[in-house]
Amino acid sequence: MLPRRAQPPQETLACGRERKKGERGCRQTPPVRDAMLLTIKDLSRQINIKPSTLYLWAAQRKIPCQKIHGLIRFDPDAIADWLHSFSPRQATTIPPLPRDSAPNLDRIVEAAKRAVYTPRHGETITPSPTRKE
Repeated sequence: MLPRRAQPPQETLACGRERKKGERGCRQTPPVRDAMLLTIKDLSRQINIKPSTLYLWAAQRKIPCQKIHGLIRFDPDAIADWLHSFSPRQATTIPPLPRDSAPNLDRIVEAAKRAVYTPRHGETITPSPTRKE
C-alpha cells in the first residue's frame, strides 16, 4: 500500500468558509456587475433606444445620468424609477356639470355669436344712393 500524500492546508476565506481548489472568492459577496453603473451601450441595449438618442437626452438632462471624467454613466435604480414615472396614473374624474347650466351656456354662446357675426360682416358694402344737386 502506498502512503497517502499530505494535503496542503486549506485557506480560510473572509466569510469563514474554507477555499476549495480552483474556487475564487466568497459566494456571499454580491457580483460586481450588480453594483456597477450602466454605459450608454448597456442602457441602449436594455431599453432599445439608440445611443445617439441617449447622448442627446443626457445633454438635455431628460434622463438621470452621471458624468465621470467626461464619460456618461447611468445608475440602474435611477433609470428604473425614471422609467416607472412614465407609467399611466389614475385619471381624476371631472364631476359632471349641473343640468341647469346648459341653457345659460346656450345663451352665452348665442350672445357671443351676435356680437361677432353682424350684418354685412365680410360682405362688400353697397354704395349709398348718389345725391342729386
